[in-house]
Amino acid sequence: MRGWIDITTALGPATRVFPGDLPVRLTVEQDPARGDASRVTSLRMSVHAGTHVDAPNHLRGGKGGVEKISPDSLIGPAIVVKLHRREGGMIRAADLTRIPRRAPARILFKGSPIILPEAAEELVRRGIRLVGTDGLSIDPVDDRDLPAHHLLLRAGIVVLEGLDLSRAPAGRYRLIALPLLIPGADGSPARALLHPRKN
Repeated sequence: MRGWIDITTALGPATRVFPGDLPVRLTVEQDPARGDASRVTSLRMSVHAGTHVDAPNHLRGGKGGVEKISPDSLIGPAIVVKLHRREGGMIRAADLTRIPRRAPARILFKGSPIILPEAAEELVRRGIRLVGTDGLSIDPVDDRDLPAHHLLLRAGIVVLEGLDLSRAPAGRYRLIALPLLIPGADGSPARALLHPRKN
């Protein structure tokens, strides 16, 4: 792991989940302390818990599960940015002018921001391949229409949510974010790593 920064949120009972989703539950099903041959743990959770990738079929009209997401979108140059001092700020299209147009096609937003539809449209115009956040969602948690999700997923942009960017200062990196292969699933937990780049 030399040089790599793990930006994955650990999964466990304390993991914050989207309102209404299943809490993460780990259950020891077999245990040598109880006379079993080995320790076996089961995991019960939503595929959108912790650090996860949203698949196109997460929303009405979306075609394809997590297996349809290209690894090329999940591996490569990325940039971590924080556009607002206040946590949970709204990102407008004008805010994106602070990100150079020649920035990498994978953008990770710090500060749990909400991406307004106008900003999502600008990200589509820029040809962005992946949008990540350390928040639970890129849309307000009480907005059932999920406009930013619709705009990005419809354009084939990967949405990566639930990151832990606390140890990743703003700057350029190499990103690896690999979801589990769960054919047909509307999302998947992912292990996400960043490696700093000099330019």
